[in-house]
Amino acid sequence: MSVPFDSRQGLVVVRAEVTGPAGSAVLRLALDTGASVTLINTAIAVSIGYDPSSVANRLQITTGSGVEFAPKIEVESVRALGRVQEGFSVVCHTLPPSAGVDGLLGLDFLRDCRLTIDFRSGQIVLN
Repeated sequence: MSVPFDSRQGLVVVRAEVTGPAGSAVLRLALDTGASVTLINTAIAVSIGYDPSSVANRLQITTGSGVEFAPKIEVESVRALGRVQEGFSVVCHTLPPSAGVDGLLGLDFLRDCRLTIDFRSGQIVLN
């Protein structure tokens, strides 16, 4: 499946849908091959029925401001780039409004796939 993106922008941003016990949310995620895990904004996790503050499982993450421990939850599903991952773990972290995205689509979502990012045509193919 081929998905368009704006190759003139600073980030490669893709549309994703995350589903939880209280519903789903459509997100703008930065495609980040430098991120080993997928991350979503904590407020979004709460809006779809999760309570990240009550989760004991925390993952050490490195951010621009230093090293932090962030809750890791298992969501019902993540859908992006034509692929669906059910029972998928994501890290919850509060992103600043200036980030312009709702999170990061990391390598854990892309594993076992062939990812092609064509900047000339502005197309992403994941198969």
